[in-house]
Amino acid sequence: MPDRDANVPSTVFVLFGATGDLAKRMVLPAFYRLFTGGLLPRRWHLIGNGRGDVSHEDFRTHVHDVLKEFAPEFDETAFEPFAANLSFAGGGFDSDSPGSLLDVLGDVRAEMADAQVIHYFAVPPAAFGELTKALAQHNLAEGARVVYEKPYGTSQEDFESLDKTVHSVLDESQAYRIDHFLGKEATQNIHVLRYGNAMIDAIWNHQHVRAVQIDVPETLDIDDRAEFYDATGAFLDMIVTHLFELVAEVAMEPPTSFSADDLQSARSAVVAAFRPLDPADVVLGQYDGYREVEGIDRQSSTDTFVAARMWVDTDRWHGVPFYLRTGKRLAGDAELVTLVLDREDGPLTHLPVEGSTLEFDLKGSGALSLSTVLKKPGDGLALTTADLTVDLDAVSGDVLPPYARLIHDVMRGDRSLFTRPDGLAATWAASGPLLAHRPQVQPYEAGSWGPAAAVELIAPDRWVAGQ
Repeated sequence: MPDRDANVPSTVFVLFGATGDLAKRMVLPAFYRLFTGGLLPRRWHLIGNGRGDVSHEDFRTHVHDVLKEFAPEFDETAFEPFAANLSFAGGGFDSDSPGSLLDVLGDVRAEMADAQVIHYFAVPPAAFGELTKALAQHNLAEGARVVYEKPYGTSQEDFESLDKTVHSVLDESQAYRIDHFLGKEATQNIHVLRYGNAMIDAIWNHQHVRAVQIDVPETLDIDDRAEFYDATGAFLDMIVTHLFELVAEVAMEPPTSFSADDLQSARSAVVAAFRPLDPADVVLGQYDGYREVEGIDRQSSTDTFVAARMWVDTDRWHGVPFYLRTGKRLAGDAELVTLVLDREDGPLTHLPVEGSTLEFDLKGSGALSLSTVLKKPGDGLALTTADLTVDLDAVSGDVLPPYARLIHDVMRGDRSLFTRPDGLAATWAASGPLLAHRPQVQPYEAGSWGPAAAVELIAPDRWVAGQ
């Protein structure tokens, strides 16, 4: 048996949408990773909730199959003690009927009366409001923590309605709005590298940075998320959530401290300085064949690709474009945050086009890379570029997957890597003009790098991924 985390109190974890795609790919493997890593408390229990009438044993079999497919560290010998702490409450859960959740939860809490309760909403965002109301209706909200998946609302009005509902039931300290990109080791190293190294901090401004790229292309299709994806699209699924948060990580002013309140305040303050997106600075695309996917409207105009140029109206970032790109069925996979450094005026007049960059690779364990201009060995003064790279998995320490890190933070009550409603309100304000005047969605070939207009958007520069 793995050791246990003495800093985490006994916990009952209620997973809504426990048999859905998000739970099987992200949440359940993350929970298992915490178990095998000794990061769960000595006493814990996970209750899955869903509409089906599933026995406890069938749910354990389902979790076994999920972990065998999606948990890299799955071990048959470790599963039995893990499975002993799993139960299922069927019949759904809403304001009119709690299904069997009250009975199952009551049985578990009879054995764990002192345990904290965490509700995790791994369900479509349209269900967040009703589930929140149902927690209050069935007396399950008091003292509990509630984790909301993204997107937290699908429009300005929807966000405001959801926020009002949440605060009518929960204190702000109980609400954890998750964005797993903030849980990535390399994302956290963005501000650590900056604030821990005076040389890096000195160039972190418009005097030395010519442009910033945040590039998250995906080769993946929409899998079995067709209904969710067609109602959401790439902009709401990725830009309003993950990529805007990454812009905030890069662009924020130094926080007073690394406490949760100060970090959240620094992020929210810089998001408030996002200039509203100009639709002329946004390229939307849809890959050929998207409308033939089962579950997709045959007339759908949903975007599966976005490239955008945006601006952060602070003194530090005056005149620096932030380029964002993401999409499905593209030619490659990447999760890159790249600061493109200015080409210095001086005696070297034939600098390489690529120039110098500081790059954060967010995939997997993450990596940091500095591309520098060097003299090519040999006669003359031919110049080239070379990369100095640090793989974070080579650094001493236990690299937790982002979902595992964030779920552990919820259990500890650490809100540092979670979003706050004032920051989210500002993201919707920045998105307003685009959502009101969406550019025409352009077709692109599956397996390409998206519409040609995305290349034109960033010219004369090039996207780092795929160049």
